Amino acid sequence: MKKIVFIVLLLFSTTAFAQNSPQRFAPAQITLSPNSSDWNYKLGDKAEVEVRVLKYGVPIDAIEVSYEMGDDLMPADKDDKLKLKNGVGVIKVSSTKNPGFRYLKVKTKVDGESYSQKVTLAFSPEKIEPTVAEPKDFDKFWDEVIAEARNKDFDAKLTELPKYSTDKVKVYLLNISTGIAKRRISGYLCMPNDDKKHPVLFAPPGAGVKSIKPYLGFAEDGFISLSIEIHGISPLPNKKRYKDAQTILGDYWTTGINSREDYYYKAVYAGCVRAVDYLCSLPEYNGNAVVTGGSQGGALAIVTATLNDKVDALAAFYPALSDMTGFLHNRGGGWPRLFRDGKATDAQINTLSYYDVVNFAKRIDVPGFYSAGYNDHVCCPTSVFSVFNQIKADKTMYITPPTDHWRFGIANDKSIEFFKAKCGL
Repeated sequence: MKKIVFIVLLLFSTTAFAQNSPQRFAPAQITLSPNSSDWNYKLGDKAEVEVRVLKYGVPIDAIEVSYEMGDDLMPADKDDKLKLKNGVGVIKVSSTKNPGFRYLKVKTKVDGESYSQKVTLAFSPEKIEPTVAEPKDFDKFWDEVIAEARNKDFDAKLTELPKYSTDKVKVYLLNISTGIAKRRISGYLCMPNDDKKHPVLFAPPGAGVKSIKPYLGFAEDGFISLSIEIHGISPLPNKKRYKDAQTILGDYWTTGINSREDYYYKAVYAGCVRAVDYLCSLPEYNGNAVVTGGSQGGALAIVTATLNDKVDALAAFYPALSDMTGFLHNRGGGWPRLFRDGKATDAQINTLSYYDVVNFAKRIDVPGFYSAGYNDHVCCPTSVFSVFNQIKADKTMYITPPTDHWRFGIANDKSIEFFKAKCGL
């Protein structure tokens, strides 16, 4: 009897688990297909987007959709409805007035559930120019900041972390001085465990105040890697520590914004330069150094490659802190999307001109791999191309149009292939 009860309970448990398993895909979808396979058009072209609404993969006849369109990150300037015939319809998307991007959002309901989809089309993106000004003393300012930072000792604190290490990779917790005031940075140093010399790879983080876990993949690919946080907090998991830090730091990207000397990112940029300096001081360093990151990390990768002449190549994904004055010129601006209300003081605009990635991009002199998606609503493509178009060094842009603020694995793979080729791996 007990055996029968056990079997019944096991079957019930299995069935309950199956009944409550997560949904793998929605029963209905909206598909949007631009009439240009790469979503690119010339300025003045009239684009067309084919709209389909599918249920279980089959077009729904006579369903009505609503839609809106507008320039990148700006309010919609047109909205309308369309009834699909045989489950298909076409929406015309007018060009932007100036080189840029234009989005189309489509919504509908199927069986009471709401669905939406978006495409962002490019109109001569290679001609996008930045809005941010360039200070005359930009180079002098940063030369002095970095010289000051490099005049300080690393005061490095290195602790081995056997918990995260493997037979192939040794992991350490590293904490060093940025050289600016008392600010420090922490991160995970991952070393190939083979007693050989290797190229070094610096990986600054995306935005936020959060713990990070060590990533061993770079070391397994043959790089001595350092992944950091930027606030001087141990990256080791600790919910209370980070909850308290989030409360204290808040919107750190606005801290000290009224002064170029006091702006929060001054120590961050200097700290990134120092991180590469530290990596290049290791006896295992083979003479090659690369930097990579996405979003805030993409911005810091570009800044570091510009300010530290030890860097040989970089890979930046959808860089933040790019053309941040965009909203003051009635177009999308880069994260942290400041001035969306159109208000800014002269002091704030002046400060950001020393920190905007656009002005660093103009000075890059090493080869770079760059990647972005057109649907990104965090680091909008207008801001990304404001940066990319200013780069004179050898560059490659890998675009995946449908992606938002994320990337396909193949983009990462291509960046690593790029680095290996540059470092002779």
